[in-house]
Amino acid sequence: MGLQKQVMDKMKEAMKSKDTVALTALRALKSAFMLANTEAGAGELSEAEELKIVQKQVKQRKDSAAVFAEQGRNDLAEPELAEAAVLEQFLPEALTEEEIGNIVEKTIADVGAEGMKDMGKVMGIVSKQLAGQADGKTISAIVKAKLA
Repeated sequence: MGLQKQVMDKMKEAMKSKDTVALTALRALKSAFMLANTEAGAGELSEAEELKIVQKQVKQRKDSAAVFAEQGRNDLAEPELAEAAVLEQFLPEALTEEEIGNIVEKTIADVGAEGMKDMGKVMGIVSKQLAGQADGKTISAIVKAKLA
């Protein structure tokens, strides 16, 4: 429950400093944690599940910001990006594309992947290994490039 406690602590700080952007983002994250905790049969969330929830919240905000920016609504895109930045502090440091590429190459060699037909195997292993450290879209692009 370490990550959830950190979120609560940051929420208290945001309340004290009257940081509305951070408070909005942290409340949404807390709500996502609570929903996951109360799902049928769900016990205590593991650290990996907590990271997945944070990643999903960050991705939602970045996707929304991209749509708003595409429509010329920077007034709506900027708060979304600010909230994403607040939530990213709970994620482990992201790997560079070069580091991801090295892990993908090693996995391809270990699995014996020989082409695009083996992409699913490689993606499954690499995605689990890099949970919270790399975006799925980035991993997918690198795997495709290495298997092509």
